[in-house]
Amino acid sequence: MRTAALDGTTLERLLSAAVAAPSIHNTQPWRFRLDPETLTVEIRAATQRGLRHIDPTGRALHLSVGCAVLNLRVAVGHFGWEPVPRLLPRPDEPDLLATVRLGGTARTSSRTSLYDAVWRRHSSRFPFSERPLPAALLTELAEAAHEEGARLLRVSPAQGDRVLRLTGEAEHRNADDPDRAAESRHWVVKTDDSGLGIPPEVLGPQDFRDRIPMRDFGAHRHVETLTARPFERRPSIAILSTTHDLRADWLRAGQALERVLLIATTHGVQASLLHQALEWPDLREELMAPADARPSHAQMVIRLGYGPEGPASPRSTKALLSPGDS
Repeated sequence: MRTAALDGTTLERLLSAAVAAPSIHNTQPWRFRLDPETLTVEIRAATQRGLRHIDPTGRALHLSVGCAVLNLRVAVGHFGWEPVPRLLPRPDEPDLLATVRLGGTARTSSRTSLYDAVWRRHSSRFPFSERPLPAALLTELAEAAHEEGARLLRVSPAQGDRVLRLTGEAEHRNADDPDRAAESRHWVVKTDDSGLGIPPEVLGPQDFRDRIPMRDFGAHRHVETLTARPFERRPSIAILSTTHDLRADWLRAGQALERVLLIATTHGVQASLLHQALEWPDLREELMAPADARPSHAQMVIRLGYGPEGPASPRSTKALLSPGDS
């Protein structure tokens, strides 16, 4: 589909697709500005929504913005333009994380199915079945991550046990850290006009076998909201990593993550993101060793499987800056 001009309705659809991306604690730490002269959308960090205790380096914020950049690229291609992205385009403006220019006519319409998946993708914090993922699908997901400059490694069952152990250790640390626990609770909110945060009904249950450590977002203080159900015995765990660990790598990892999640969605596969161990430097470093001898930095732990779709979290519509705003 080719739109002759970027009208208000199309711009709204582009930004709606971008903000449909996942973000840590659904903080949606992004802002958008359109340069109408060059048809370029700027994506800036909304640093006031950063998680000071959970994400002090801003790595997860950059991953979240990277996911939004990928969605924006997919939407731009869907409406007929060739998306031309740039990461960290102006060193003197550190909050400007990326730009996406609406270039000439799109060379391919292969992104159409991914555009449809943008609206159907939701994180699922529910139990999955024991049905294994096809080898061809796992290959496709790995190729998707590689296309965005990252690597997706599905770990063996023994390595998966180690990853879950590290995730569980991180979850216990988070629960025992009053600042991190309070920060998580702050973002569990009833649906309101802000469109931010996570409604309680989206949290999902805990694994009653206490094997798959789902984040409880501080619900340990409200046990009546913390239900338990049996989760799959052998979860399919994959680690998304990059060779380097700079800000641009975090943005690439976010784009790779979202491409993987969208392709999984097109195949009816659900995903939940186990980020806890990545929030502690010592545990994050241990995630990649001894699973892989190649130098790499873990960026996300993904649990994949067949199961119920997760309910949608709200989205804010107040992400667009007027031209000239800063």
